[in-house]
Amino acid sequence: MARIVHLSDLHFGAHDDRIVAAVLEEVDGASPDLVIISGDFTQRAKTEQYQEACRFLERLRDAGHEVLAVPGNHDVPLYDVFRRFLSPLARYKRYIDETLCPWHRLEGVSVLGLNTARSLTIKDGRINSEQRDFVCQHFEEVPKGDLKVLVTHHPLFALPVSDEGILGRPIGRQEKALDVVNELGIDLLLAGHNHRASTHQARDLVTRAGGALVVQAGTATSVRTREEEQSFNILEVAPGTVTLGLKRWTGDAFESAEPTRFTKDEGKWHKAEVLADPAEA
Repeated sequence: MARIVHLSDLHFGAHDDRIVAAVLEEVDGASPDLVIISGDFTQRAKTEQYQEACRFLERLRDAGHEVLAVPGNHDVPLYDVFRRFLSPLARYKRYIDETLCPWHRLEGVSVLGLNTARSLTIKDGRINSEQRDFVCQHFEEVPKGDLKVLVTHHPLFALPVSDEGILGRPIGRQEKALDVVNELGIDLLLAGHNHRASTHQARDLVTRAGGALVVQAGTATSVRTREEEQSFNILEVAPGTVTLGLKRWTGDAFESAEPTRFTKDEGKWHKAEVLADPAEA
């Protein structure tokens, strides 16, 4: 089993230093094989915010953690129109990662990150035909039987953004994304953006989406919450099985919610028996 810590929506510039320190401590304690950060490193893509995010990443990497990251819409300048359209992710490439669509393979698990942030869509995300081909190329070459994981900042689906059931917008050109998820048999979709943690069956959201398990991360460190506290996910993954543990901020520390185990059979994920907390196993 590979262990993955899934963080999202750090929002340096609108963050809580105590929670940042607690996240770093929790990650060290979990000893993950991979840390995934699904976008929105900064609040407004300012240099000083990127520098704070860079220091956070340096602490993770200095502790020996592998990191796979993708940008979010807040990582594109909003008010600096010149930079927004001519070099929207230049600071991201300088301080976070030159690669916008990173690739990482663990034993039995192949992970691909995809940049969905755009200059024109402001807060919404989008994919294009070239990215669709890019995803196909990478996942068609993975060893047979690998668990296929796709990481984006924006969820591919319209998901709740409030307790009243208000839905956020799905990714732009959603049909391109869902077709490739279905055709390639992608197993796991990790995203953030909504600042709310949740788990869904893709085919329950959109029939054409196939049998992927959709796992949303809340905001890990931002003070801009949406009716729930800061949180992040710890996943134990292997071909045909995922155990999901949620870590939620209580005001003083992160506490573990009861983990959920999923197994995949005949192309569909099923909830199985509850196991011990993945971070404490």
